[in-house]
Amino acid sequence: MKSPIGGSPLKIAPSLLAADFTKLASEVRRVEEAGCDLLHIDVMDGHFVPNITVGPFIVQAVRRVTKLPLDAHLMIEAPQRHLESFVKAGADHVTVHAEACGDRLQEVIRQIHSLRVSCGVSLKPETPVSVIKDYLNEIDKVLLMTVNPGFGGQAFMPQVLAKIRELRAGFLRDIEVDGGINRKTAREAVAAGANVLVAGTAIFGSPDVKAAIQALRGV
Repeated sequence: MKSPIGGSPLKIAPSLLAADFTKLASEVRRVEEAGCDLLHIDVMDGHFVPNITVGPFIVQAVRRVTKLPLDAHLMIEAPQRHLESFVKAGADHVTVHAEACGDRLQEVIRQIHSLRVSCGVSLKPETPVSVIKDYLNEIDKVLLMTVNPGFGGQAFMPQVLAKIRELRAGFLRDIEVDGGINRKTAREAVAAGANVLVAGTAIFGSPDVKAAIQALRGV
């Protein structure tokens, strides 16, 4: 299926949170060879969200084994303190949470762009789109969480579909969705206006990752 943006194809972003970290390099190669478009790396600090995951060293390790674009999703407090570290490690895209930036959001957006990478801003399910309306012209991508951030394997929250539609009405760049994405929920999200699908369990939990990616691309 074509995305709502000028007929461009959907982008599939496997979430490494669901990969087998005992063989991370082969997991990365597996989804790269299966035809994904970019890799999504969830960074959690145990403060902004209750879980703790990875840091720049994992981004650096992944960078060494793939040429795919790397999207570092920073679910961390005061992300401005760590932006340069993730970019130096090899991130091509950096996504921060509006809730973690507070009244410094515009400053953080400009800091990301000063590092010559693309900037994404993420919203939790309960955060309204209006929080970022004044900054949409400066943002390359909006990531709408379709679960409460912090843990993988949660169920998709259908109430976020209205936010996707609201955002798409005035935003022509990438709209990414993350959480509970499978073929059914991907179809609903794309119909609402999303064009970048983050999927963890639906891809890495499948015995055939190529078929899983093709299934999402064909929604």
